[in-house]
Amino acid sequence: MTQKIAVVIIHGIGKPPADFADSLIDEITRLCSPKTGADVIIRPIHWSPVLQGEETRLISRVVEGGTLRFPRLRGFMIDFIADAIAYQITPFDRTVYDSIHGVFARTLRELAVEAGPEVPLCIIAHSLGTIITSNYLYDLQHQHLISDEVRAQMAVSPLERGETLTLMYTMGSPIALWSMRYPEFGKPIMFPPPELSIHYPDIPYEWVNLYDPDDVVGYPLKTLNEQYGQVVTEDREVNVGNLLEQWTPISHLRYWGDMDVIRPIADQIVKVWEYLNPEHAEKR
Repeated sequence: MTQKIAVVIIHGIGKPPADFADSLIDEITRLCSPKTGADVIIRPIHWSPVLQGEETRLISRVVEGGTLRFPRLRGFMIDFIADAIAYQITPFDRTVYDSIHGVFARTLRELAVEAGPEVPLCIIAHSLGTIITSNYLYDLQHQHLISDEVRAQMAVSPLERGETLTLMYTMGSPIALWSMRYPEFGKPIMFPPPELSIHYPDIPYEWVNLYDPDDVVGYPLKTLNEQYGQVVTEDREVNVGNLLEQWTPISHLRYWGDMDVIRPIADQIVKVWEYLNPEHAEKR
């Protein structure tokens, strides 16, 4: 019997439908399955519904105040800036923060049941989703930061505690912008997590941060400070989008469908699977 790998995909800005990750799941499955079979279990983290009701209320109220031009640009501002602001903990409220982290926790709990409580975990995150991922993992590594509301969504498996995090891919990440909130640009998560070597000695791990130079939201991370330099394996420059888009900021929305992004991720998932299943890897 072979051992599985758990993969989560978390979206960024916008209002993606519940099936936002289907095409990426299909591509990763197509690339991995000749080697891994059905051992790569992938689930999306669809957090945007937490904020959609409030976004709709906000838009309806501000348009009553007068004429507003550039509606598409304003939509971007609400999707990114307003969502990012709403996500922050305030001295008086952390409802949105905990609600989004609750979605994250429930998805990992479901994966732990389906794939196994101790299997390696791969996270693929985009845009604001990279901030959510970083915060959630940081809280897992500093347990006192997790609220009772989020803790109620969790079980106690190593996967859910983030101990088996093996692969992480941040795409179009604004973590560098977020780091301005902290002295010396803050502290990253511990990567790999200290417990990984206990569960899986010598497993191939990596945190690759992918950015397009034309994407004004995504930035390199390794040069933020010495700590980021140690935990981020690589800042990988990519050129995403079609011929009309790849030279513009629209590239921020095009990481999902670019094979230069997807293929190396699938290749690394296969390497982890081969590490877990050496006797089966030779036969396939």
